[in-house]
Amino acid sequence: MNKINHDQLLSLEHPFVKIPVEKFRSSLKTEQKHIEKEIANLTNTVSEISKKSQQGTMDANQVQTALEAIVNRLSTLKRRLKETRAEESLYSQRTKVRLQHLQEFTTIPTLDSDEFGRWSRVRLNRILIDYMLREGFRETASYLAKSENMEDLVDIELFVQSAKIEQALNKYSCTECLQWCNENKSSLKKIKSTLEFSLREQEFIELARERRSQDAIAYAKKHLTPWQETHMKELSQVMALLAFPPDTKCQPYKRLYDKSRWRDIISQFRSNNFALQFFTPEPLLNVTLQAGLSALKTPMCYQSEHQNINCPVCDPDTLGLLATDLPLSHHFNSSIVCRISGQIMNEDNLPMALPNGYVYSYNALAQMASLNGGKITCPRTGAVFDITQIKKVFIS
Repeated sequence: MNKINHDQLLSLEHPFVKIPVEKFRSSLKTEQKHIEKEIANLTNTVSEISKKSQQGTMDANQVQTALEAIVNRLSTLKRRLKETRAEESLYSQRTKVRLQHLQEFTTIPTLDSDEFGRWSRVRLNRILIDYMLREGFRETASYLAKSENMEDLVDIELFVQSAKIEQALNKYSCTECLQWCNENKSSLKKIKSTLEFSLREQEFIELARERRSQDAIAYAKKHLTPWQETHMKELSQVMALLAFPPDTKCQPYKRLYDKSRWRDIISQFRSNNFALQFFTPEPLLNVTLQAGLSALKTPMCYQSEHQNINCPVCDPDTLGLLATDLPLSHHFNSSIVCRISGQIMNEDNLPMALPNGYVYSYNALAQMASLNGGKITCPRTGAVFDITQIKKVFIS
């Protein structure tokens, strides 16, 4: 009964290991391209210097200056390689620590063991840190990670980087996000992202809002024209803003001028960033809770007369809200739960029927009778009965 289904739980941990592995791979690939490009440029430069010196078109001072420039570029490349090595070492270390963490879990046999309790605490902290980072509580998340000595099990710096871009977008600046799009152009193309277009469109809108028509037209020619094959309808609408003031009531131009578009862009950036960083679209806390709630959800949870005080799905204001769109659980054997105590009725806590037909657990009825001189009050109808009137219920 307490045996752990390792495969089932590990199925939720795919991003946990994939994130540092992919960051390592991405860093290696990027630096490889940069090194190849830089070496090719330096080789061409050296060849050109050699050729010009042989032809006598460069004197000794010019050659020395050119060689010093090459040395400076090589020094810059060396510093960058050193930084890259430190970054790759970080992600290599994280991958190793995370694999060890999961390997430790596979050796735990039962749910009631002390080892599982300790491992579950670490996992819970990871899930809470992920949720806090997504909700903007970065200092609290950092403090928890440091106090529990689990910095290698979380990715705080990735959220810090994205937070800077979101802060810029909140201040109505697209510059930082456009730079991010340029750095991740190939990856964004693979997921068919339209984030860059949304940013360019928004910058045009801001120029139109300020009534800088000439600047807006120049901007459109430079940055919006490349998108005309795929976004002609949007471009037609946004270009028409030049003829409408910011306080227009005419749709769709009123909607284009609406400041709420910035929130949509932030959501789009966050979604694209999570996809590129291999984070789950939903917080791990939500995913984990939903996995448990789906196992508890039944049609009775949404019928007020059958709701259980101990069932988290039955509370429509908290976890029940999170479970709204989840599928119903599939049980081969039903469990009968007492409405009074919330306990399961079985051979140790027999189901007992009152004369009015309602069924409750024996333990709950016995406790009620002991406090009321042998009398039982049906919580649904208010009818009062003597404890001797209850009868056993047999379920086949």
